[in-house]
Amino acid sequence: QVQLVESGGGLVQAGGSLRLSCVASGRTFTSYSMGWFRQVPGKEREFVTAISFSDSSTYYADSVKGRFTISRDNARNTVNLQMNSLKPEDTAVYYCAASYHYYSLRVESMYNYWGQGTQVTVSS
Repeated sequence: QVQLVESGGGLVQAGGSLRLSCVASGRTFTSYSMGWFRQVPGKEREFVTAISFSDSSTYYADSVKGRFTISRDNARNTVNLQMNSLKPEDTAVYYCAASYHYYSLRVESMYNYWGQGTQVTVSS
């Protein structure tokens, strides 16, 4: 069993930055790929970014490419999401997720564990 706890959400003005963190406990952190998804009320949860456990390959949604950066610190069992140049349309609840797979990481169903989510609000 893996427990994921996100932190770092909050309110920021458009153009600002936030850094989300997700700490994992339980199974060996290096055994799973990590991803971030986000959800707006009334819409489906969408892929944001992921980092593979196999070779630390990273994947980004087109909407965040060049603005967001995912990284992992295996020594601290943590995955971080640096979000720069934030836009009002980035407003959502952001979820951290863990997957035992190293492929198809853009697909929500490939993830085995989920955090409780953290709210990010970007004001215009």
